[in-house]
Amino acid sequence: MRGTTAGEHPCCVTWYGAAGPAPPSRSGATTGNPDSEGRAPDELALVLAQAAVNAIESAGGFAGGVYLRSRTPGLLRLAVLGGLPGTLFRPWWRMHVNRPFPVAEAHRSGRPVLLADAEDAMRRFPQFMAGLPFSFGSLYVPLADGREKFGVLVVLRAATTGVPVDETDRRRMLQSGERLAAALAELCADGKAVEWEGEPVCVHLPSVTTPPVRIGNFEWDLADGAVVADDELCAILGISPAAFPGTIDALAARLDPEDAYGLWAVARHVAKSGAPVTRRMRLRGPDGRPHLLELSARARPPGGGPGGHLAGFLVDFGAGPVVAEATDRLPRAILSLDRVGRITYLNHSAEMLFGQARSHLTGRVLWEALPWFGHPAYEEHFRAALLSDEDVHFTARRSPGPEEWLSVSLYPGHDGLTATLAPADQPAYAPGSVTRPGTGLGSPADRASALYRPVALAIALTEAVTARQVSSVVTDELLPAFGGRQLAIYLLNERHLYLAWETGFPKGFLDRFDGVSLDTRLPGVETLTTGRPLFFESMEHLAAAYPGIPMDAHVGARAFLPLIASGRPVGSCILGFDQPRGFSPEERTVLTALAGLIAQALQRAQRYDTEAALARGLQDALLPHRLPVVEHVDTVARYLSGTQGMEVGGDWYDVVVTGQGLALVVGDVQGHGVAAAATMGQLRSAVRAFALAGQDPREVMHDTNCLLIDIDPGQFASCCYIVLDPASGAAQAVRAGHPQPLLRHSDGRTEVLDLAGGIVLGVDQEASYPVTELRLEPGAVLALFTDGLVEQPGIDIDLGIERLRATFSEIGSSSLPETADRLIREARQSADRPDDIALLLAARWAEPTRQVP
Repeated sequence: MRGTTAGEHPCCVTWYGAAGPAPPSRSGATTGNPDSEGRAPDELALVLAQAAVNAIESAGGFAGGVYLRSRTPGLLRLAVLGGLPGTLFRPWWRMHVNRPFPVAEAHRSGRPVLLADAEDAMRRFPQFMAGLPFSFGSLYVPLADGREKFGVLVVLRAATTGVPVDETDRRRMLQSGERLAAALAELCADGKAVEWEGEPVCVHLPSVTTPPVRIGNFEWDLADGAVVADDELCAILGISPAAFPGTIDALAARLDPEDAYGLWAVARHVAKSGAPVTRRMRLRGPDGRPHLLELSARARPPGGGPGGHLAGFLVDFGAGPVVAEATDRLPRAILSLDRVGRITYLNHSAEMLFGQARSHLTGRVLWEALPWFGHPAYEEHFRAALLSDEDVHFTARRSPGPEEWLSVSLYPGHDGLTATLAPADQPAYAPGSVTRPGTGLGSPADRASALYRPVALAIALTEAVTARQVSSVVTDELLPAFGGRQLAIYLLNERHLYLAWETGFPKGFLDRFDGVSLDTRLPGVETLTTGRPLFFESMEHLAAAYPGIPMDAHVGARAFLPLIASGRPVGSCILGFDQPRGFSPEERTVLTALAGLIAQALQRAQRYDTEAALARGLQDALLPHRLPVVEHVDTVARYLSGTQGMEVGGDWYDVVVTGQGLALVVGDVQGHGVAAAATMGQLRSAVRAFALAGQDPREVMHDTNCLLIDIDPGQFASCCYIVLDPASGAAQAVRAGHPQPLLRHSDGRTEVLDLAGGIVLGVDQEASYPVTELRLEPGAVLALFTDGLVEQPGIDIDLGIERLRATFSEIGSSSLPETADRLIREARQSADRPDDIALLLAARWAEPTRQVP
């Protein structure tokens, strides 16, 4: 919870009602994609904010928000955060759709994710709970209009331990999501970009507990005892105006005996002397709460006779004045915070403790008004209090001065936190990071915070397979946890360190260190050769330890960590920080332990890379090395390996010159691994043999199906087989559970063919495979492919096929190799593809050609 600088903290507004406008926030921020111009909130921000507030209220939540798609493919950004301080939850501002978090799961699957409590969340999303290990429930609903996905609506609420989310709340969340998705679709239809690139808008939810202030008036004629009261006074007393007795008894009955005597004493004094007098006393309302009763004397009536008038005000402040008076008498400092961290009240003891007046502190964010409270060591405590309904207690150190150490207690409620502070003795454990603010983490207060960091990183590393994935996880998990900005990973190969991953450094700066030998005096080398981590609090310290070492423009701290797994050196890791900082003993221990986890993951990834390269080589040997060249038809094929998992796939393609024409084949064996690849090789050989034997397409598919059932029971495969007459363009096609091919006509019109088909191979020995007749005119191009080209997690395959058709059509008159490369290049944009891709293109021309693939 570090202090923020100008332009750095997210927007923060108070929401005045579900239908009312949200005014511009303080500090010139707005409720739209934040800028520094102070412009009025944009329509998208208002739609999102209103929907978030409505959803939180309808689901009984205390916080929530909306994640919206961004311009970066696969990245969601937190657009609106209601009921929580934005700065405190900065690590969750960005969410990749492939991460194992409930927000990503809801977006990928298109289905709501409803978590009743921490146990439910831990069972399904352990990495999510490792970062927020608190007791709370959470509800996530995807925002989509047809096939267009916008983001996810989120509501956080109190945990219902052991009780699943009921159908009523599920229905309310779904309805809220549907309404918001419809509103976003309307914005899209109006030409507005429904995406988010800035920091989140923080919305302060309307309070549901603060009673309104009410003031009632009355006049008491002391001569005849008549009392006239207005309607508001009757409402405060809980009686109707018609039932008001018209005497002082209605008020006196609500007074304690001591105050009742005081009331009559004032009346007697005024009646006798007519002297001005003012008195205050307490009157109990119908609910037992005390209200302020203020009396003031009126002059005697004309003529100077006995009597007079008392005018009175009955004020219902709720609990306000009573609480203020009570807390001002306490020696312990008391603060009240709303759910976005703003100070709404502090008592007299807090004023004395902080040395600042209430008027100066009220309305300001706690860690901005009192920067020492914004120490990162205390973030976890505030998150715990805001997300759970449990009290939180810790020790904090304020700025140097008397009573430096404070015992802090946080008491959460639906509308905010109450904090109490009292002087405390210096704890037995007080590392420099807390004794000297700004020198890093590591205190009794942040031990819990440090615990989940290795857990979160370890869980994420178990899911990383390749070295690239390991490095990406380290970037996403390690840097945000410690406030780092730069990361570099070097891997050891034949006594030299080679740069494997970098982020945040100036372009080209690290190239000079690529390939350095182990006898070079550099911190990245020495940390590996000695096995000791090296920490430098600033670049000046680094330059003093290594004179002449090249420096980049940053002036911050550096940490060099050895990557050693099972006693074997793997490489070194460099963490960079924008500002000078210290490293506490706990932080050094945690970073060293994390370096060991990273080294093990990289060692496993290197082993995978070696084994995968061997497996890919074997698979390549099973695929045709070149395609036959025939007159009137050009063919081009491409194969692209998947990036997830370490096993090879069962996709294949083939082109066979037969007596009936040119046979075009694409198939896909279910599953991955050596067994799938072996089955693929057998099926490819079988199809080729049946085709060369002169069988027609129906017989080829039927016999291949029977063969698969015989050689590998329980294994399935899909296949598309087309025999083309190059001279006439006539073709016969059969399909066994395989995606429909595409046909681009000579005029550029592109269609998804509707080939009759049978079930996948390997299921039913009696299955039949009907033949479809078609014709390719000169200039037409046929595209056969496996589902890896059009299938993505969480996206309907029909949408993928339509995107492929549109791209195929847009390419136009490009050469066949260029067309194949463009289609494959589109697929490469997906960083993590679970399946391999096989693509086969065939173009028919009027004149014989000799186009080289």
